[in-house]
Amino acid sequence: MTKKLVLAVFSILVFGCLAWGADKPIYGTVSDSHCGAKHSAPSAGAATCVEHCISGGATYVLVSHDKVYQLDAQDKFKGLGGKKVKVMGSVNGDSITVSGVTAAKNQG
Repeated sequence: MTKKLVLAVFSILVFGCLAWGADKPIYGTVSDSHCGAKHSAPSAGAATCVEHCISGGATYVLVSHDKVYQLDAQDKFKGLGGKKVKVMGSVNGDSITVSGVTAAKNQG
């Protein structure tokens, strides 16, 4: 009985740790490191501003639920400035390791 209980707890911990690092969807608006949360809502004006700031040396960031996340795969966000997106990736603090990004149909 004790061995089965220990094995069950161990299995739950192992599978829980594996799921914790898995890719998850994060919905938000693509902004830039200069303006940050200023572009938390998608708009044509935000798109123009973000792309202008990117060409001036800023980096793409994601604004989701009033939090600004740094993004590692900058090339995946080209042309998505100021738009609502669904980012697949793993969150670590205020950074996202991005595995994919698509234009969002819903906020999720």
